[in-house]
Amino acid sequence: MNTLLNHVHLARPALLWALAALPLIALLWTWRRRRSSVWRQNVDAHLLPHLLVAGGRRAWSGLALLLLGWTLAVVALAGPGWRQLPQPLWQAPAPLVVALDLSSRTTATDLPPSRLLQARAKLGTLLRERSGGEVALLAYADDAFTVAPLTGDAANVALYLDALAPDVMPRDGQRADRAIEAAVLLLQQSGAKGGDILLLTDRADDPARAAAAAAKAQNIHVSVLGLGTAAGAAYRSGDGQIARAHLEPDTLRALADAGGGRYAPVADDEGDLKSLGVLTPRASAGEQQHREGEGLAWRDEGFWLLPPLMLLSLWAFRRRGVVAVALVCVMLPLAMPAPAQAAERNWWQRADQRDQQRVAEGVDAYRRGDFQTAQQQFEGVNDAEARYNLGNALARQGQYDAAIAAYDQALALRPGMPDAVANRAAVDAARKRKPPPGAGQQPQQQQQKQNQSQQSQQQQQQQKQDPSSKGEQGQPKPGQGTPPQDPQAGKPDPAEQARADAAQRERMRQALQKQQADAGKTPAQRREANETPQQREQRQAVEAWMRRVPDEPGNLLRQKFQLESERRKRDGQ
Repeated sequence: MNTLLNHVHLARPALLWALAALPLIALLWTWRRRRSSVWRQNVDAHLLPHLLVAGGRRAWSGLALLLLGWTLAVVALAGPGWRQLPQPLWQAPAPLVVALDLSSRTTATDLPPSRLLQARAKLGTLLRERSGGEVALLAYADDAFTVAPLTGDAANVALYLDALAPDVMPRDGQRADRAIEAAVLLLQQSGAKGGDILLLTDRADDPARAAAAAAKAQNIHVSVLGLGTAAGAAYRSGDGQIARAHLEPDTLRALADAGGGRYAPVADDEGDLKSLGVLTPRASAGEQQHREGEGLAWRDEGFWLLPPLMLLSLWAFRRRGVVAVALVCVMLPLAMPAPAQAAERNWWQRADQRDQQRVAEGVDAYRRGDFQTAQQQFEGVNDAEARYNLGNALARQGQYDAAIAAYDQALALRPGMPDAVANRAAVDAARKRKPPPGAGQQPQQQQQKQNQSQQSQQQQQQQKQDPSSKGEQGQPKPGQGTPPQDPQAGKPDPAEQARADAAQRERMRQALQKQQADAGKTPAQRREANETPQQREQRQAVEAWMRRVPDEPGNLLRQKFQLESERRKRDGQ
């Protein structure tokens, strides 16, 4: 017994407290039974023991069934389970926002060839080696601007690296606090519960540390990658002055401590990124931690208690409910159809669901080129779409009259259906162009007809050359019989046949040349060759607009940041 209990797990064990209501239910049932007794209301109490039979199985069986039903319901709600199933564990990686310092200080050459180029290379390594998670890129100087929003495609962010330079920023400066605030806002707008911020700069001030502390309060960690060396190097500021920039590790370390992150100076290898922990994203807040393989989850087996509970509930409505349930259980297998009949009846779907399934199967068959199967599926559904699709399937089989009738049915169900109107007109035109019934004869019969036609033409030509061979009505003269026919007259002229063969070979050669020319064209060139004059004019207009867009990404970023800066000024930000 103890071994069995050790293997049973309850998903909601607190619900077992409802079993404490069993004594109260028994007391209420007994009190109500005493109150509802008709004999107690009409017979004196001292005479009842002599008139009533003590006990009564039926009375106490009702109470037992009520208590048993309550117990089963409570245990089922508690979620008992005695087996575990493998379940994959999912981890939501924390997003990362990279904020790059694009002030004039990044032009210093203490990190050869320059701090900016070293930062670009480091960001390229980060975007290439980071294992999952969304990444965004910000650039900041006097203000912060979004270069690429949060995305799971790191290669898309890497496209902007070569365009990053101090000259794309509207104003020079070094406001790391605004970069952190912009990164926090970007994470909040994405709906993330937390995240990481990586700052690439050479120093930090008090407002930046305050912004990092505020980010930490929102479960956003701020780490810093130091750019530069302690010796520093000279650079030209935005106003043309020569100044000297050097790395201030103490201020950056204080910024990382305030933001709950880490600090590391830039290195030649990936050791700095590994020490910062940005190559492997951490689990987002509120998500389960990562574990290798699959986890095990208890399966809730409480539904197995529902059938006996439903059987017990029958006593609340009808007497002898057990007999009715037994009859249903015995007759149900006999009433169930065979598997083929069940699949054919499909009792578990409504009529519209069955029609929709037939239409879907017909569409699949039509796309495979099995038009006969598609016709059979569409014929069983009587709505506008099915009739329209039936017309298409019939038309593809050459049954033009039946296709037009199907289109008419679709138009009767939905007047003015544009696709049905257009296809009906096309099929009607094809029916009018349909060859006569004799067009399907055998090649020998066609050759015989051709020979007879050529023979009659030769006879007519001879008659035109010798009009005296006929009378006024074109009949042979009296006394003359029908001239004997040349057995070679039914055969085509060898010279004419040679010319026809030469023309056929020329057409084949031109078709082959056209096919080879089309094979050497790009898809765009083939589309241009098949487009209408209106489509060509529209394409040329779009290309003209596209040529007005500058190709250099740096110009795009410069214009984008300038417009954003002007908008913020107007809004008073």
